[in-house]
Amino acid sequence: MGVVEVSVTTLSFLGATRTVTGSKFLIETDAGHRVLVDCGLFQGFKERRLRNWAPFPVSPGSIDAILVTHAHIDHCGYIPRLVKMGFSGPIHATADTRRLAAIVLPDSGHLQEREAEYANRRGYSKHKPALPLYTRQEAVDSLEQFRDVAFDEPVGIVDGLTATFRWAGHILGSASIDVDIEGSSGRRRVVFSGDLGRSTHPLLRPADPVGPADVLLTESTYGNRAHPEQDVPEFLAKLINRTAGRGGVIVIPSFAVDRTEVVLWHLEQLVSGGAVPNLPIYVDSPMATAALEVYEEAVRRGSPEIRPELAGTELFSDLNLTAVRDVEGSKALNSRHGPMIIISASGMATGGRVLHHLASRIGDHRNLVLMVGFQVPGTRGDRLLRGEKHIKMLGRYFRVRAEIERLELSAHADRDDLVSWVGSCQPPPETVYVVHGEEEASLALAQTINDELDLMAVVPTLGEKVSLDA
Repeated sequence: MGVVEVSVTTLSFLGATRTVTGSKFLIETDAGHRVLVDCGLFQGFKERRLRNWAPFPVSPGSIDAILVTHAHIDHCGYIPRLVKMGFSGPIHATADTRRLAAIVLPDSGHLQEREAEYANRRGYSKHKPALPLYTRQEAVDSLEQFRDVAFDEPVGIVDGLTATFRWAGHILGSASIDVDIEGSSGRRRVVFSGDLGRSTHPLLRPADPVGPADVLLTESTYGNRAHPEQDVPEFLAKLINRTAGRGGVIVIPSFAVDRTEVVLWHLEQLVSGGAVPNLPIYVDSPMATAALEVYEEAVRRGSPEIRPELAGTELFSDLNLTAVRDVEGSKALNSRHGPMIIISASGMATGGRVLHHLASRIGDHRNLVLMVGFQVPGTRGDRLLRGEKHIKMLGRYFRVRAEIERLELSAHADRDDLVSWVGSCQPPPETVYVVHGEEEASLALAQTINDELDLMAVVPTLGEKVSLDA
């Protein structure tokens, strides 16, 4: 007798395994459908970035749909590339994720075009000519495939597969996703955490509990540590007053989406309370400025994602705030004298306008470079925090004389929040897959989940495929 092939429903880990970037998880149903959950770019070390150029493990044209948890580049930044390679299906996301992706993705394409152009002009690329992973126009074109979904309302994705988006509290529009699959082994629920927010986020309501799940995927960005008990107002006020006292400029490399809003919220509290002078603040990032407008509109209309006490208010009206929209205005900042504050993308100092501000300011001991979020190992922000004295930017090296500090304003849940969220899965899941964290963090969180919750927690490897059947 011949061997009888039995179809099973599987999950493949195509990114964010033992690294904190490149989230991509592929569900293949026993009926032959393919659904990708998140579609992010790899960032950090060159070896990881090169994965963005590798052939996709399955034909992009064979994927039926993409589900996007939120609009950060490491979760959605590969979408234009996948579309360029032949993906033509719908991209399901919340309305605010779609609004923010419409800002983030074209900006990503633009930056990649600029970097390729600059590398060609300066001749420091090994590739002749250097090419962008995708262009701004290709990113704009991919937005036509987005489809809005509402929170807490099940939506059919393909035959036998339904998705429900839940509050995640990480950034505006962010969601965890319940995926219900009707297969040959019965009904199965797989829950994808996306990125989970801190319960203390000043603008957004906390993440929803998990509820029931057969299989659970949890992020682990801060899986090996609790956020420090840092007195943010006191520490930030000390840094601002110290730098202002010596006439310096505070450069804050900040993620354009959510982190800029959180930084401004803390600055407004300090200014309103008289703890710091109302210094000129320049938000120098078209993407951050556009995202800021999305947040301000959500607060004004009282979005249910926003903390209720903020609904209907005007954000940041007490600040001496200027949005810098054009290149000429950005260049002009480099000739201005302090004290002042410049907030500019990107948050890990990997690209964007902030590189020009760092190049201009990092050699002056009066200035302060303030990192306000997680720094992927190998990124420029990580190297600055590690104390490197010479940093390469824009094809050349710069001596680091400015003060370098870190303020813990992460929008990610820490170890305790993550364990609490996993523990809210009732009844307990059969397996917890720990993803989207550096290896040390993922392994530590898996061990904590095993020890404290008595659940089987596994850290998968890149390309690994597992069965989702009972």
